[in-house]
Amino acid sequence: MKAKSKILSRSYFNRPTVQVARSLIGKYLVRVIDGRMLAGKIIEVEAYVGSEDKACHASKGRTRRTDVMFGPAGVAYVYLIYGMYHCLNVVTEREEFPSALLIRAIELDGKLIDGPGRLCRAMQIDLSLNRADLTMGESLWFEDRGASVRRGTVGAHPRIGVDYAGVWAKKPWRFRLERDTVLTRAERRKKNKGAPDKSGAPC
Repeated sequence: MKAKSKILSRSYFNRPTVQVARSLIGKYLVRVIDGRMLAGKIIEVEAYVGSEDKACHASKGRTRRTDVMFGPAGVAYVYLIYGMYHCLNVVTEREEFPSALLIRAIELDGKLIDGPGRLCRAMQIDLSLNRADLTMGESLWFEDRGASVRRGTVGAHPRIGVDYAGVWAKKPWRFRLERDTVLTRAERRKKNKGAPDKSGAPC
């Protein structure tokens, strides 16, 4: 029996950012464009945690661009880099504690889309989606499709392109699925024929 998909709620994102980052691996980013649905399995994310995190945009204070990070969890923070590449983030944690996750890589139709700019281009995500509520299931949202990722299959690495952040650059807050070990509940039952899964706990 196929597991029912569940849109990730605001309470899901209103948790410690690093915890959300790790648990988001294997979930799905869903985009609806002119009635057509795209769904990409999340392969890599980066966590940015509060104004003390020197790699976080909010470390320079509350600005017109970063204001969204101080708001409610589960909201999109989309920005442009190099004047041509969009990057999708989702706000996390409580209001007034500016934190977010950058979505870096997905698997879409069996193909790895690696890099936040390529991801946004493939999913047609641009500045028009900045501040979109990602918990409503409208044009862009996150889904749990009943898959689990075993511990030991997600690597924790330093974030990319933040050497300027000093000791914060060394934080292992980039999470990546090292190999495709995502199984649905139905697939796990079939594989184990009803036996407990002893190879590792799900996230």
